[in-house]
Amino acid sequence: MPLSIELPFFLILAGGLGLFLYGMRIMSESMQNVAGEHLRRIVARLTRNRFSAVFFGSVITAILQSSSATTVMVVGFVNAGLLPLVQGIAVVLGANIGTTITAQLIAFPITTYALPLIGLGTCFSYFLQRRNQNDWGEILLGFGLVLLGLAVMKQSFDPVKHTTELRQIIAFIGNFHLLGILVGALLTVLLQSGTATIALVLALATTGIIGFETSLSLVLGENIGATITSNLAAIGSNLAARRTAFCHFLFNILGAGLVLLFFQLFSQIVAAFTPGDADMVIQSVEQAQQLGMDIGEKPFIARHIANTHTLFNLFNVLVFLPFIGTLARISTRIIRGHDKRPKMQIQFIDNRVINTPPVAMNQAWRECLRMAQTALEMLRVTNHFLKTEQAGKYQELHQREELLDYLQKEITNFLVAISQQAVSAPIARRLAVLMYMVNDLEKIGDHCENLWVLERKKAETRTIFSLIGKNELADISEKTESFLCELIEALQTKNHAFVRTALHYENDIDLLEENYRNHHIERLNTGECSVGPGMIFIDMLHNYEKISDHTLHIAKAVLESEQSV
Repeated sequence: MPLSIELPFFLILAGGLGLFLYGMRIMSESMQNVAGEHLRRIVARLTRNRFSAVFFGSVITAILQSSSATTVMVVGFVNAGLLPLVQGIAVVLGANIGTTITAQLIAFPITTYALPLIGLGTCFSYFLQRRNQNDWGEILLGFGLVLLGLAVMKQSFDPVKHTTELRQIIAFIGNFHLLGILVGALLTVLLQSGTATIALVLALATTGIIGFETSLSLVLGENIGATITSNLAAIGSNLAARRTAFCHFLFNILGAGLVLLFFQLFSQIVAAFTPGDADMVIQSVEQAQQLGMDIGEKPFIARHIANTHTLFNLFNVLVFLPFIGTLARISTRIIRGHDKRPKMQIQFIDNRVINTPPVAMNQAWRECLRMAQTALEMLRVTNHFLKTEQAGKYQELHQREELLDYLQKEITNFLVAISQQAVSAPIARRLAVLMYMVNDLEKIGDHCENLWVLERKKAETRTIFSLIGKNELADISEKTESFLCELIEALQTKNHAFVRTALHYENDIDLLEENYRNHHIERLNTGECSVGPGMIFIDMLHNYEKISDHTLHIAKAVLESEQSV
């Protein structure tokens, strides 16, 4: 796929690399949209055992088209307490296998299909109306750009591949496998993409600039460099997250060390699994026409490089999976300390997964459930405060109210950040629902605060409710607390039928508020109660009724929308 414009080779190389990375980004985002809720369900099943964690780590990485994205996501899960350390390490092992899928695809001689794929993908994206069809179109478009970028990178080396200086540099790297590993690691850190490094190695090798052994050492280095991303992502996380990232680095560097010790044996194993001579060069026009390549290129080396990448990571899994517990203990000894998580802090959401909306939504949902539980605890303490009039509870109530306000702000910011990504229609609907849920929960907190203020006013004015009034207030408070408690249980179990129960709850509380208000007016008329206590009593009833309203809003919005997804 020759380019007619004559440019310096490094500009063509940069352009090809840019096309490759941009295509990977489009393909990754679109595959996430297609996966949608399936990805969310996969993530929810990660904690079963280390074997399923390895499997699902591979699947998720194949979907995301990036082991860095998966490892960053796992660091976020471990940081949020959604994954224990051992399962987190197992997911990362699986991610290393999943990332080899892209290398396997681009190692096939299919760059000639780049432009047809771009054309077909563009047609799907621009002329089809359904969102799912658009996403599939963008997957084709992204893959076409990946292949085009690879073809451009290969072509960029044509003017310089025979220069003496480049040959001397390559020969020097080829003579020292450890240097090749260091170069591969450095390239991956600079490009922030292991797949891009593999593509660059494929371009160099296919054009005949480097041999198979040099390619092998660069691939080993790429696997080490890919771990740097997860370690950078773990900065500022809790100890478990930092230990997970460190284990990723540990087993990749140990695996590379083992392969380096048995370098020739490993290269022979790769050769045994791969047809053709890796370093065979096309010498004649007949060979070039038969293989669909140019003279001077190596027709079989791409498959050898892809298989090297896959076999190395399979080897790592087989060697280290039985010793995950040992790796976890080693990381605990090296990265020492104890976490001290302040209460005023998010627990489940992590900005590192914003680029993966289905996973980010799963985290937002967990944080919303935590906020709902906080609102319930706040209502329980409020009810206890009203019954016992214990002044010591007032500080605890203020702390919970501040936490509720903090969670509302953080969750809302997180949801807004997700909405700015390319999200599917179901995720967009869930975003809106969770925003409503967060606001309703914050309103419940506000009404609880109103109740404390009314109780303090009652104490300061030495107001005393009648025994009947106290019993009525206790009745509506218990009913409201039960309503919110059962709603949270329904949200956790996805009990969509609870919406009907919620309607009954809300109607009952409305009737209680109306009846108790009428009873109070009757007591005013008979002189059993004075006006001062009466105003406080009616305001308290009103606040409980408003808490019930917001609870119903959450039930209808969340459970009905979840049922329609």
